[in-house]
Amino acid sequence: MAAEETNISTSTATAWLLDEVNDIEEDRSESFDNGATGSSRPKEPWKTEYAKSILYAGLDAIVTCFSLISSISASRLTSADVLVLGFANLVADGISMGVGDFLSSSIEKDVATKEMTVTEWDVTNHGGLEKMELLQKYQALGMDVDDAATVVSIFAKYKDILVQEKMMAHGRLPPEEAEKPWKNGLVTFVAFLVFGSAPLLSFIVLIPFTNNDLVKFAGACILSAVALALLGIAKAKIAGQNYALSVAVTLFNGAAAAAAAYVVGWTLKNIAGLEG
Repeated sequence: MAAEETNISTSTATAWLLDEVNDIEEDRSESFDNGATGSSRPKEPWKTEYAKSILYAGLDAIVTCFSLISSISASRLTSADVLVLGFANLVADGISMGVGDFLSSSIEKDVATKEMTVTEWDVTNHGGLEKMELLQKYQALGMDVDDAATVVSIFAKYKDILVQEKMMAHGRLPPEEAEKPWKNGLVTFVAFLVFGSAPLLSFIVLIPFTNNDLVKFAGACILSAVALALLGIAKAKIAGQNYALSVAVTLFNGAAAAAAAYVVGWTLKNIAGLEG
């Protein structure tokens, strides 16, 4: 008898869900048939698991490396000095960035694990208080008190779901959904090396064509601008931002940092009297 009731309730729920889906599809069809424009659905952001690591490392690499080249060029050092100092700085900073991302991601995952342990204990030993907090959270989000009580009472039947809801209410992801630290660190390291190499390529590619360091520096400026523009486009694609504005902000960031580095290098060389 109980099995029959369960099957009936399951069938009823499934039928209700299908009816809801059909109603939504009919509403959409009527809107298109009547030529209703309304507000168009916003574009979804481009989803990628390691976007943060790639963008952060790429932007930092380009700005750091190009700023170093700018300061060296202002000091009138040779192309060999640029390559030696540039690649040494690139590898060292890449390792530092990768390890830093790995450690920060590891800490976040450890905190999430500890938070989940605490939440599980609270749900087990202070279930009433935890349900009340969740109820107040749903009410604060605009849910009717009766509906909120219904939702919480349903979640209370499933401890794991209630724990995850409490975690989400506190702004914490469950440990299994947290980022993988070693992958984050590796992606950051590789992205730093790839994007940071862009400004230095000019001093390698142009070796057969010219010995003029000024021309090579101009090439580094162009390659850095292209790399920064690509990062700006990627950032706009991921976040759903305006492409032109994102590229402009990214280029301005790089240009401002490089200009500051160039001024400091020129000042130390010509005014402070520091010689190489």
